[in-house]
Order: sequence, then structure tokens, then C-alpha cells
Amino acid sequence: MSGELALFYLFGGAAVVASLLVIGQRNPIYSVLLLIASFGALAGLYVLLDAPFMAVTQIIVYAGAIMVLFLFVVMLLNVPAEAPIDHVELHEPQGARWLGGVLAVALLVELGWALWRVVGVDDGRPVADAGQLASVLEIGRVLFQEYAFAFEVTSILIIVAMVGAVLLTRRDSGAGS
Repeated sequence: MSGELALFYLFGGAAVVASLLVIGQRNPIYSVLLLIASFGALAGLYVLLDAPFMAVTQIIVYAGAIMVLFLFVVMLLNVPAEAPIDHVELHEPQGARWLGGVLAVALLVELGWALWRVVGVDDGRPVADAGQLASVLEIGRVLFQEYAFAFEVTSILIIVAMVGAVLLTRRDSGAGS
């Protein structure tokens, strides 16, 4: 087995195991930390795909900014460890299973459509050149010139979410005075 294939299995296995452990944890802090480990393994897979910009973006944006935001919200809300569920008293909302089934079918239809579009019939349109956005300079130019508005709106949305989380969890110190 070649070295790259061994690294692929190592990073892929680490991503799958960490992702499965994220949903299996009772403590939300451990879930966030395991999600960071999963993102790190995905960054390793991007390096193996010879996409270093995507690997660095994965680390900076997801493992850095988004996970810090998640960790901030979890710590701010002071979420305790999940208590064991008593299966006798478990009631699901009316229609939740039906809605979940409809959403699952919609996801499968969308995946099928996307795969058909990628692998399907050649419609004569030119395919984008893979080297068109190969350099970090060109990606930055496209991001900050063509998509500057969407980039700024996304940053404002993240700030509003953080302020909303703080306002929802604040305790009134001057109540009654």
C-alpha cells in the first residue's frame, strides 16, 4: 500500500470516527472538540487532494472561527451533559416521522439529480477549467470583487447571531429596581 493511500485511510477513518463520536457524546463540549478533530482530518484529506488552499480554509474558517463560535455559545448557554432518556415518557410531535421521511426522500431526489447533472448527458456547455481558480490570488480577487457583498452579509449575520445568543442568555441584574 502506498504512503498516500495509507494517509487517505488514516484521515478518512479519523474523520468518520470523530464524526460518529460527535453525535454519541453526552457532553456538548466533547462534541465540539470532536467536531474540530473531524475538520482537521478533512483538512488532511484536502492536502492529499493537492488542494492546500481548501485545507487552510478548512482549518481557519471551520475549525477556527465556526467552532470557536459553537464553543462560545455552548459555554455561554451553560448546557449541562445530556441526561439519559426515559423511553416510556418519550413522545414525538405529531407528524414528525412523516416530515422526516418526506425530507429524506427529497434529499435522495436532489442527490440523484445532482449526480445525473454531473455524470449525465453532455449538454454542449463548456466545462469550467480546473486551473481557472488555482491560485490563492485569483480566489481572493473573485471573492472580494465579485462576491464582496455576500461575504460582508455573511460576516454581519455571524455577528448578529453572537449578539442574539448573548442577549438571549443574559441575566437581568437590576430586576425589580
